[in-house]
Amino acid sequence: MNQFPSLKAVMCVVVLGAGLFVLAGAKDKAISKPGDFASTTIDIGIVCSDVERSLDFYTQAVGMTELDGFDVPEGLGGDVGLTDNQPFHVHVLTLGKGDKVTKLKLMQFKKAPGKKAEQGFIHSTLGMRYTTIAVKDIAAANLRMIAYGSMPLSKGLQELPNGNFLGVYRDPDQNFVELVGPKVKK
Repeated sequence: MNQFPSLKAVMCVVVLGAGLFVLAGAKDKAISKPGDFASTTIDIGIVCSDVERSLDFYTQAVGMTELDGFDVPEGLGGDVGLTDNQPFHVHVLTLGKGDKVTKLKLMQFKKAPGKKAEQGFIHSTLGMRYTTIAVKDIAAANLRMIAYGSMPLSKGLQELPNGNFLGVYRDPDQNFVELVGPKVKK
């Protein structure tokens, strides 16, 4: 019996070793750099129990603007792993205009409404827990929220070390919404 490995076995070890070396190097290269992204904004999707009520909250109380939305057909939702082949409509909201604005995407699944998460505090459930929105005048934003019926969770607006103020509210599905900004002197 030949005590030396076959050429085929040696080649497999070399190829496997090279592959592992490349993968190890790829880990270091997988760290993204600022220039790796096509946009410096992100879009956030929220599944709502009542999308019309949430649209009203984010446009009337927060002050966002609704853009043209889009439909996701059942096959695409399933093919990309987002749904179990359910079609849905996405409502798109922004805080401004242009290509460089963050978009909030609201959707509802009437046939499979999902379960509400524990929303007692931001640490009650894992995952994305709150949205922070910078405003120009926290006092005016706070009044808009109160007029809508969304009271701040704290005892009034809280001053931050940088001189801005923070108000924390809840949307119709009890998601946390932080508004941060200065008090404008009039």
